[in-house]
Amino acid sequence: MEGLSDLDARLVDCRACPRLVDWREEVARTKRAAFADQEYWGRPVPGFGPHDASLLVIGLAPAAHGANRTGRMFTGDRSGDVLYRALYDVGLASRPTAESADDGLTLHGTRITSPVHCAPPANKPTPDERDTCRPWLVSELKLLAPRLRAVLVLGAFGWQAALPALAAAGWTVPKPRPVFGHGARVTLDGTPGPLELFGCFHVSQRNTFTGRLTPAMLRDVLSTAATAAGLRRTAQ
Repeated sequence: MEGLSDLDARLVDCRACPRLVDWREEVARTKRAAFADQEYWGRPVPGFGPHDASLLVIGLAPAAHGANRTGRMFTGDRSGDVLYRALYDVGLASRPTAESADDGLTLHGTRITSPVHCAPPANKPTPDERDTCRPWLVSELKLLAPRLRAVLVLGAFGWQAALPALAAAGWTVPKPRPVFGHGARVTLDGTPGPLELFGCFHVSQRNTFTGRLTPAMLRDVLSTAATAAGLRRTAQ
């Protein structure tokens, strides 16, 4: 039976979306001046975190000079700075910063993934790219299902992508579909067992710089999701 390591190994070789392949590889060749001396990852970015996680955080897609550079979800960009600081503050991460894939950071009971695994131009995947990438998320959810108790989705795009993936993985999504909002909470029943689904504004600079999403707001929803997932939290 395939495990998450096998899934991740197959994912990083995916070339299903020509526009995304061209973009991620072009960015890896040209680089940003600040990272000119670094070798970019330039491939699909797999999920990050323990294989027995009971909490899954779903984002949007890798940043061109963040995860597309470092090869690890939310690592090396300002959105990741905000997310990992909050994860550390509520006891779900071993350190408050995420700089590179070999910085020693580990997550407690938590895994981070995205509905689109390649960096898109302007941070905007197309609906076709989202749908083409969906089987990876469905497979990841199925492998996590025995232990998974809560899912926290960052942003409306991730929410819209997550709902059909959750349905395909065995959970029942209510009709009409739940509406995204910060602090939204929905209980999903299904063959894998009950699952608590949470919504949170994305940790984008647009949201964090304007105060639409504050560190306190992020910590609060992470704490609630962690509790629903049965994770013991020790504030840092």
